[in-house]
Amino acid sequence: MRKRLLVLALLAGVASLGVARVAGAEAIDAQKFDQVEKGHYLTVAGDCAACHTAPGSSHDFAGGRVIETPFGKIIAPNITPDRVTGIGAWTDDEFVNAMVKGTGRNGAHLFPAMPYTYYTKVTRDDALAIRAFLNTIPAVHNTVEPDQLPFPLSIRAGMIGWNTLFFTPGAFKPNPDKSAEWNRGAYLAEGLAHCGMCHTSKNFLGGDKTSARYEGYDLQGWFAPNITSDKRIGIGNWSVDELADYLKTGHTQAAAASGLMGDEVDLSTSHLRDEDLKAIATYLKDQSAPSPNQAQSLPSDQPIMKAGAQIYADECAACHKSDGKGEPGLFPALRGAAVVQQADPASLLHVVIRGAQSVSTKPAPTGAAMPAFSWVLTDDQIAAVVTYIRNAWGNAASAVVASEAGKARASLAERND
Repeated sequence: MRKRLLVLALLAGVASLGVARVAGAEAIDAQKFDQVEKGHYLTVAGDCAACHTAPGSSHDFAGGRVIETPFGKIIAPNITPDRVTGIGAWTDDEFVNAMVKGTGRNGAHLFPAMPYTYYTKVTRDDALAIRAFLNTIPAVHNTVEPDQLPFPLSIRAGMIGWNTLFFTPGAFKPNPDKSAEWNRGAYLAEGLAHCGMCHTSKNFLGGDKTSARYEGYDLQGWFAPNITSDKRIGIGNWSVDELADYLKTGHTQAAAASGLMGDEVDLSTSHLRDEDLKAIATYLKDQSAPSPNQAQSLPSDQPIMKAGAQIYADECAACHKSDGKGEPGLFPALRGAAVVQQADPASLLHVVIRGAQSVSTKPAPTGAAMPAFSWVLTDDQIAAVVTYIRNAWGNAASAVVASEAGKARASLAERND
């Protein structure tokens, strides 16, 4: 009888141990799923696909996209879990170091086209979540040689000195004097979203000009506009909700995202949670301009303004209206629009010369397009109409000369994107 009871007790113990093991495995699987799901979201927030997926490629994150820098071209590497050509053989520490310290496999220094100077704000847990997600995507065997820079810029050891000058590593530290929403927005905007990568101008060595933080930067044929609180050329007149809505839809009455920002909205911000978009908007709205930007409108009786007004009436008013107020939801207003009053007219020249396709998102599926006018207008005419738009209806910005239009035309003709 005792032996029988002992056997039954042992069997019950084994059974309970098996149940515990199954429950433990399910808990681990659920935890892993949550980490991967979180990593997917953070990968989108970091807009990793914009660089690591080549245009037209059916292989996500397999690299091959050319990234233009002032010093030459770099090709984004393969970050799929392929063990030979991707990051499958990397350790977790190597992956985290690439994100937050700027060193890759075996400690090799990365070039700052990889925004580690911003990703350094990301916590280790979030970096490992991104790694967990990347481990789940298909491994693609695609050899990429990222380094296309000319000698001696191609020497990676040179980044040691650059990092000493321009890189301050360290995870984000919340500001106790600010709200949780502000701090969440700061963590995203200064970290994964790396807003300053485009919107802060760079010095001759490629480091951020901290004295001109968020005041705009000329890159890849566009001018990423001022996003400080300046009311004329920044986002000072935007409400938090308007800015969050722009990041979600790519459209407001006064703006339509195209070009590089269109890609950002399409691949990243349109997929973020509303609370995160509002947090980013709350943080950005709190970034003050160093000093109010002052400018005087050109008199309407100047020859260039008269010529520009006539061209605008013939070519532009049908969509943007004679009063510059545009058509809500389709054609952005030009009256009072910050983007047309930037110190650098590159984006306005780009759109007039080459045309533009605004982003199409689920909340705003009609991505209106503007035709190119390079075949219709001469350099003098382009300069005149752009000058007019920058100074009509109360707008105020410097005049554009024909040589600027010609230079922009030639530069854009060389681009194949």
